[in-house]
This record gives sequence, structure tokens and C-alpha cells, in this order.
Amino acid sequence: MSVLVVFALTVTPLIFTPGPDMLFILSQVMGKDAKAGMMATVGVCTGYLVHSVLVALGIAAIIVSFPILFETIRWLGIAYLLYLAAHLIKSVFSNKKLSIEKQSASNPIKKGFFTALLNPKGMLIYFAILPQFIDQSGNTVTQGLVLSLIFITLIFIVYCSLSLVFAKITQKTEIDARKQKWIDGTSGGLLGLAAAWLIAN
Repeated sequence: MSVLVVFALTVTPLIFTPGPDMLFILSQVMGKDAKAGMMATVGVCTGYLVHSVLVALGIAAIIVSFPILFETIRWLGIAYLLYLAAHLIKSVFSNKKLSIEKQSASNPIKKGFFTALLNPKGMLIYFAILPQFIDQSGNTVTQGLVLSLIFITLIFIVYCSLSLVFAKITQKTEIDARKQKWIDGTSGGLLGLAAAWLIAN
């Protein structure tokens, strides 16, 4: 259970980090309402469900056939976490502003599905982070699917909550820069701690 908790704590800041999925969902809220954002969230989660099955099966095959390759992926994943942490912390000192374009998709579930399915960052996160929490001596497929379901469940909870909260905020095309810096800084620090934990274990 401790591994699952650490995994959840590791991916949560990544979910809060702005990317194609979050920007699309927030654009649906701004273009229509909270319901549109939730429907887009369902589509995003469905897209990641496809990733989950492919990655779980793929990682299982790699562990069985190429243990050295799996260990390489593990260290690349740690390096990726450190890179993300450094990038987020660096952004705290920049003057960036996150702009969201108002748009309402005719079928937000379908659009959300393809947004997640074709998001290379999403697949990279799966391959870089998920393998860190798999015990090679156990059932790797089951472990991969359980971890993936935790990730998808957290995405659903976070994005639906953001849809409700964002719908109540005065419609803006720009997210408050100072609040975004707090989010980026906190996320970067948590990812750095997660990388240190993975190195030590």
C-alpha cells in the first residue's frame, strides 16, 4: 500500500501541471460550462485507459525479456522526473502567463479521448514513471493496470473538480500568474522529492 500511496503522490503534481489535457478541459468550461469540462474529462480518461492496457502489457514483456532495458527505463524515468522538477521550479522565476482559448467542441468526449490518446507527454509519463513502482518479482501486468487505474482515477477527480471550480470563477482568458507560480513551485518540489525517493529505493 505504501508504494501505491507514493505513486499517487508522485503523479498528482503532474496532473495539476498544465498540459494539452488540462488546457482542453478548461477551454470547454470557458466555452460552455462545467458539464462540458466533465464530459471532456471522461474522454481524456478513456484515452488514457487505452494507454494503460498497452503500457501494462508492454512493460510486462520488457521485464520478462529484457531486464537490463527495464533498468535503463527506470533510470531514464528518474532523470525525467528531475528534469520536470527543474523545469517547474525554473518557471517560478519567469514571467510566463498561461492563456486559454475559449472553445466549445461539438463532442467533448470524443475530442478529449483523442487529446489524451495522441498526447506524447501522456505516454512518456506512463513509460517514465509507472515502471518505477512495479515489483519485477510479482505479476507485472496486474501491477501495471492497478497503477494505471489509480492515475486515471486521480485525473478524473482533479479535472472534474477543476471544471466545477473554474466554472464559478469570473470568465478569464488568463490564469492568475502568481497562483500558477505557486502551483509550479510546489509541483516541482514534490517531483524532486519523488525522484530522490526512487533513487534511494
